[in-house]
Amino acid sequence: MQDSKHLMEQFVEFINTASEKLADELVSPKAVFHVPGRPEPVVGPAGYLEIIEMMRAGFPDIQWTLEETIAEGDNVAARFTMRGTHQGNFFGVPPTGKKIAVQAMNFYRWSNGQIIGERGQPDLLGLLQQIGAAPM
Repeated sequence: MQDSKHLMEQFVEFINTASEKLADELVSPKAVFHVPGRPEPVVGPAGYLEIIEMMRAGFPDIQWTLEETIAEGDNVAARFTMRGTHQGNFFGVPPTGKKIAVQAMNFYRWSNGQIIGERGQPDLLGLLQQIGAAPM
């Protein structure tokens, strides 16, 4: 469990900094990431950096806070809060300057200290509501 917590802390540092060095350390080249709204998963460190850049395009100051983890073997469930300011186009919505605080639940598979898979479920409806793109 301690290893899982430490790895997840490193992973949060990676997603908050978009560090290519940490991406190479923590993400297997064969890792598969299932992204809501995309028909095909992205793969490897470059694929995960692509996900981060998609979020940063709309929210350049976005930061993830790890709220909770549950580990069982090499599987980790993690609950995050994503916070940022809508300063760029996101899903076709022009910048509003509104701040967001959105929950996400992600499930990870680790092997030998690297992520080999993730299924993420961010609260996209809540995010779109907070930037005024969907009714409350």
